[in-house]
Amino acid sequence: MLSFILGASVAAGLVPAALRAQDKFDFSPEQPGRIRAGTNPDAIKAIPQSFKFAEPGVLTVGISPGGPPLGAYATDTRTVVGADPDFAQLIADSLGLKLNLVAIAWADWPLGLTSGKYDAVISNVGVTEQRKEKFDFSTYRLGLHGFFVRTDSKIAAIKEPADAAGLRIILGPGTNQERILLEWNKQNVAAGLKPLELHYFDDEASRLLALASGRADVIVQPHAQLVFFAARDQNLKKVGTLSAGWPLKSDVAITTKKGNGLVDALTLATNTLIGNGKYRQSLARWGIEAEAVALSETNPPGLPRL
Repeated sequence: MLSFILGASVAAGLVPAALRAQDKFDFSPEQPGRIRAGTNPDAIKAIPQSFKFAEPGVLTVGISPGGPPLGAYATDTRTVVGADPDFAQLIADSLGLKLNLVAIAWADWPLGLTSGKYDAVISNVGVTEQRKEKFDFSTYRLGLHGFFVRTDSKIAAIKEPADAAGLRIILGPGTNQERILLEWNKQNVAAGLKPLELHYFDDEASRLLALASGRADVIVQPHAQLVFFAARDQNLKKVGTLSAGWPLKSDVAITTKKGNGLVDALTLATNTLIGNGKYRQSLARWGIEAEAVALSETNPPGLPRL
């Protein structure tokens, strides 16, 4: 049987993340190390003449600052910085436009995009078949979950269900990680292997404390988040990743209003950035090179309706 353990919140007293990771990541509003790109004439030509930007001469991008390293507030508590803002800047540069980042709540991005409040959303939006009915997508990152353990752990790698047999695994309830690991557990039990022992915790601090104290063996959640925690706390190491859409591929994409014609220019700009190395340099600033795509695709197959 699976073991379900609920953790209490222990968030009080944590040192701000920006201060604890400042030697690894730059959270200044100025972002002097941000990678920049030149204009891309082919991408500019691909913008339909009929397309009207929310603000002339500006690429207005909606982004939800949910946390580092993808998107978070800088030390001035106003400027949004991170891997997604960096990529948005590269796209704006490629199209010969200034960049205006609009901080939004995650739940608000569909309405804001369809109403024309912003031209694109670059905020860890995954491609799904349902979303493709209303939006166009240019992929720019792999959707990955990470398996991380304590730095002194003897666990070397987790690549498939059998590697996780019998392990005590930390995750959040009701998450995509739970869906995947419950299926892994079914496969392991059917194969006569030890079941997974899933430990559920309410909040981030509780999950990290449980791993650090040895109450569990592995923590599983979005890869980029764990990369940041590993750099900040210096007590975690990565032993594997898996697609957030397992067993299917799950890509993250620039999201635009369906049929407005901007998607082809964005895909072209992204592939040029991949080819000239700017794209990977930008991801490397935030430690998430593992999430790089080899090729940007326009409206690839997305996760099916549940």
